Amino acid sequence: MTVLEETTGEPTGEPTDARGRVAELHEIRAAAVAGPSEKATEAQHAKGKLTARERIELLLDPDSFQEVEQLRRHRAVGFGLEAKKPYTDGVVTGWGTVEGRTVFVYAHDFRIFGGALGEAHATKIHKIMDMAIAAGAPLVSLNDGAGARIQEGVSALAGYGGIFQRNTKASGVIPQISVMLGPCAGGAAYSPALTDFVFMVRETSQMFITGPDVVKAVTGEEITQNGLGGADVHAETSGVCHFAYDDEETCIAEVRYLLSLLPQNNRENPPSVESTDPLDRRSDVLLDLVPADGNRPYDMTKVIEEIVDDGEYLEVHERWARNIICALARIDGQVVGIVANQPQVLAGVLDIEASEKAARFVQMCDAFNVPIVTFLDVPGFLPGVDQEHGGIIRHGAKLLYAYCNATVPRISLILRKAYGGAYIVMDSQSIGADLTYAWPTNEIAVMGAEGAANVIFRRQIASAEDPEAMRQKMVKEYKAELMHPYYAAERGLVDDVIDPASTREVLARSLAMLHTKHADLPSRKHGNPPQ
Repeated sequence: MTVLEETTGEPTGEPTDARGRVAELHEIRAAAVAGPSEKATEAQHAKGKLTARERIELLLDPDSFQEVEQLRRHRAVGFGLEAKKPYTDGVVTGWGTVEGRTVFVYAHDFRIFGGALGEAHATKIHKIMDMAIAAGAPLVSLNDGAGARIQEGVSALAGYGGIFQRNTKASGVIPQISVMLGPCAGGAAYSPALTDFVFMVRETSQMFITGPDVVKAVTGEEITQNGLGGADVHAETSGVCHFAYDDEETCIAEVRYLLSLLPQNNRENPPSVESTDPLDRRSDVLLDLVPADGNRPYDMTKVIEEIVDDGEYLEVHERWARNIICALARIDGQVVGIVANQPQVLAGVLDIEASEKAARFVQMCDAFNVPIVTFLDVPGFLPGVDQEHGGIIRHGAKLLYAYCNATVPRISLILRKAYGGAYIVMDSQSIGADLTYAWPTNEIAVMGAEGAANVIFRRQIASAEDPEAMRQKMVKEYKAELMHPYYAAERGLVDDVIDPASTREVLARSLAMLHTKHADLPSRKHGNPPQ
């Protein structure tokens, strides 16, 4: 037997036989698992944070974690580093399963060098990322690190470059999920930004390029860490964060749920389940949920709940750009991505942020073979100087490009208004939707009847004895001629006008038919989407 020296973790004596060496191995492993000290663990818990291994236990199925390079240690010297060489070097890497499916994971251990990234630390992350890409399985990063390890200088910065390169290589190949569980500053914030989904925990996690002290020194502005880059800021204002939760347990449980809706890689379909919600379930409540009057708002989430299996869905970016909804759900057991206007917020118009939000979601669905169902009730793009100067043309084109480029099954449903360019952009038949349905309450037109009448009949209205009466007459005439519910269907621009109560069945049967859809894009290195 040998005994580990407390401060260095080195064996104090040389084992003389195989049993002694195995005993030494178990001692070393126990020390690596325990971490630097009980005091460091208590300090982590005192901040309301779990340790790296506790987080991995929550994420993965029980007893499924297989660690990689547990005994890795840094080789740096100077600034006292040679006297402190803990096992794992501040990051735990490996793989396990979530609901029986392989998932790769790395977790920063804030108790060791504050989770800061050094050369050995980065090399471990590079290896597990390469393994995830090669195996074709999702990668989850549990981030709680203080950035680059200053004592190692440029070697640490180069480690970040290797991570960014692999994030980009894996993009659209395997799902990448970043879970922010502590501070993440400087270059460390870019890796999460390159991944598919970002989760954050309120109060304990922050993301920013320059911290409050630098902001104050350069601009004179005083702000807290959470005020600058906390979960609520990124979930509501910047759009960097897709999901924000109050505690780590809930956050990691939702990561598991998200993984259950995603395929292992871009060569597989999302996992299907046996649905207990009848395919042909009628939803007569939909007849009352959506007012026929296009000026009256309603909650689109209630419509979604009526149509999807058991009313369950996972909304992405729920608190950012709330005038559009992006969600993952199941219809008859099959995963679908839902894009829907939200009439309760800004009347459901498309603006810069809504266009960006929906475009990224459509791209994600297309990358991972998730069929897209689009619910339209859109009065157009948001007018205004700020929108035009902010590049609404460029940003709106991102959504148009994403839909046009998508080869997964695409179904659009027009509930009510579908006006102007926004109608075209929101996956109309003309840009490649496989099937387009409409409710009898639909109004498809270049613009609203009032605006159209004012343009087309402005001379008649101006010269009439009673301009307002003439205007109302022309509005009614325009609606009767060009905006009745069957106008688009008569011209083949809508495949069918359906009973709202049967929407679930129509969508389910359509998705089943499109399940084997195959489409190829022209040969090219890559497109050049609007930025």
